[in-house]
Amino acid sequence: MKSKGLFYAALAVVPALFFGLILLVVLLGGTEQPASANDCTPTNSSDIVPGDLPTESVAGYSGEQLVNAALIVSAGKALNLSVKGQTIGVMTAMGESSLQVLDRGDGAGPDSRGLFQQRDNGAWGSYEDRMDPATSATNFFKALQKVEGWESLSPTEAAHKAQRNADPFHYEPYWADAIDVVAAVADIEGLETCLSGGPQLGGEGDDLPWPNAPFCAIGGTCPPGAVSSLGMYNRECTDFALWRLNAMAGVTSEPWKFHNSDLALGNAETWINAWHRQGWDTGQEPEVGAVAYYAANVGGAGAVGHVAIVAGINDDGTVAIEEYNGMAPPNDHQYSTRNIQPGEVSAYLYFPGDD
Repeated sequence: MKSKGLFYAALAVVPALFFGLILLVVLLGGTEQPASANDCTPTNSSDIVPGDLPTESVAGYSGEQLVNAALIVSAGKALNLSVKGQTIGVMTAMGESSLQVLDRGDGAGPDSRGLFQQRDNGAWGSYEDRMDPATSATNFFKALQKVEGWESLSPTEAAHKAQRNADPFHYEPYWADAIDVVAAVADIEGLETCLSGGPQLGGEGDDLPWPNAPFCAIGGTCPPGAVSSLGMYNRECTDFALWRLNAMAGVTSEPWKFHNSDLALGNAETWINAWHRQGWDTGQEPEVGAVAYYAANVGGAGAVGHVAIVAGINDDGTVAIEEYNGMAPPNDHQYSTRNIQPGEVSAYLYFPGDD
């Protein structure tokens, strides 16, 4: 009997097995649906006036940098882009130029110029266009709008596809600072919550009981105490998903209702086999509380697959999930949330409930 329960590629490992990449898991805990990033709107929708910008530093950026950030936001607003899109623009310029109009490139792109380090290849306009903050931002946003499903991608993936740079995770470290800067220059309250990518079940968020426990580094050795009391390697996607299953069942301490030694879940890639052995339901329709299951090498997951938790279904049809170990190093083995396309996963493993 199917009942609702829990839910980029992470590893999932049992103490006997190796581990690989990472993805995502989301908490649930109620009927409230997460807000879509498209719904983020400024409390002050008037044009940004440079003279009204913060005089103090914001996330390490100040002066002309904040003026350039304001010009990027204004360019996005002129194209009726969501605040998420505007923030992606600021994040990208942070990662490319530290919000400075650079009249130089680098070794990989000696002809790169401006806030977005746009190349002299005809795709980004003239030299004057690339050196003008408003024009270069507009051209970046037009490229972003051509990326299919960009609003459902993680910010760094969306920027990567628009910029066509080498590293899809290059911009990830700048996302939090970009949120702070956009909130400051555009006078937007609650922007971090709005752009969080998903709800926090019952307001719990990152409630893993061992968020600072030692973990096994990818390709490295495992330190002492790297295995959690659930029988999973600490802070992997499987460790968090198994914790969430127990918490949803009302069990938050030993003895656990669901344990790896009983279910032989193993790496994330083998979770669907364990579900079938138990006679639990799986399917292709997302449900709040279901495990979002990625088979090996699907949707960015590595050879050991990935599991996450469905936290909600957004108004635009995307699925909000939360996870552990869903980000690239050095931000791996941490809690994070995001929105995905419903068909991105291999299957949904429905919460077993009292079965």
